[in-house]
Amino acid sequence: MKKLLLLTLASCFSWAAYAQQPFNGLDMNMGNLYRMSDAKTRSISPENFTGEPGKGGMATLDQGTARGAARELGQGWKVNPYIHIEPGKTITLAEITGPGAIQHIWMTPTGVWRYSILRFYWDDETTPSVEVPVGDFFGMGWGEYAPLNSLPVCVNPGSAFNCYWAMPFRKKCKITMENINTERMTLYYQVDYTLTNVPEDAGYFHAQFRRNNPVKGAEFTMVDGIKGKGQYVGTYMAWGVNNNGWWGEGEIKFFMDGDTKYPTICGTGTEDYFCGSYNFDNKGRYQEFSTPYTGLHQVIRPDGLYKSQQRFGLYRWHIMDPVRFEKELKITIQDLGWRSGGRYLPQQSDISSVVFWYQREPHAPFPKLPVMNDLEVN
Repeated sequence: MKKLLLLTLASCFSWAAYAQQPFNGLDMNMGNLYRMSDAKTRSISPENFTGEPGKGGMATLDQGTARGAARELGQGWKVNPYIHIEPGKTITLAEITGPGAIQHIWMTPTGVWRYSILRFYWDDETTPSVEVPVGDFFGMGWGEYAPLNSLPVCVNPGSAFNCYWAMPFRKKCKITMENINTERMTLYYQVDYTLTNVPEDAGYFHAQFRRNNPVKGAEFTMVDGIKGKGQYVGTYMAWGVNNNGWWGEGEIKFFMDGDTKYPTICGTGTEDYFCGSYNFDNKGRYQEFSTPYTGLHQVIRPDGLYKSQQRFGLYRWHIMDPVRFEKELKITIQDLGWRSGGRYLPQQSDISSVVFWYQREPHAPFPKLPVMNDLEVN
């Protein structure tokens, strides 16, 4: 009884100490919205490229992209709400001195989404921690709009891309967009962030893109060569099928911390990993769904003319169940369907993926991003 009393008192003192700690404005949720903080809220957009206080909406008619529409109203009236990125050019969307964290990003890129490359750099690193085509980063790898309603990523009508991944940094953050297309793109965007203290145990946000078209050997490597300590937090896949029948029989495998031939985590099927069941079948038809943590949010069906193969967009966010690793991580998924006689069929699908994780820096170098022709959806 005495031991129980001591444990209870220790727990109470621990909670009291936590409650008295200054709140840094991170880890936002419905349960702590009432807590006050000394964190500073800032936002970068084409109407305030630096995020400085009192510097928004200052563009004049001689410099604004919408100066024609604002010509009768003048400064302060939506003079520069968007930017253009010329073919072959890279533009810095945001450059922030920390410590702090990005809390929300919204953007509406035009053109071919596969040809607009997002890159994020943390602190003083020279190679990006995020390097992903903008459509794939927001779950739109096929270049066509589909509603996506999840906790960290939302895509709303009008191709409005939103993400709520928490992205802490200690010294500096830099976000760029490269236009590898042959046409100029127009970009509305907003980066909402806070300047505040960052916990010592905070990892850095990473995202990496890969594509095999077609997959060789019926196994797709989503990521390998991750080195260091961290946790895996999400998967997006654009899966194009080149054969008849059910295509998602393959198992996902997480090799971590010394695993060789056999992984520590082995799934039981593709739709199982994405938290569906039995081929996502509802009365003989694929059933789209979009939930806070997982979804088959996009099914592109043949149209009898130019759209031939079936194409699927799927996501699985490991928010409540991150996959933690101490030294290294590799993830593969089998490209497996069915053939006659109840036998597995090794396929040759067109698969792209984006994987999301947090880790301590430095990170291992990413493989070279595919060139424009190898990114194209065809």
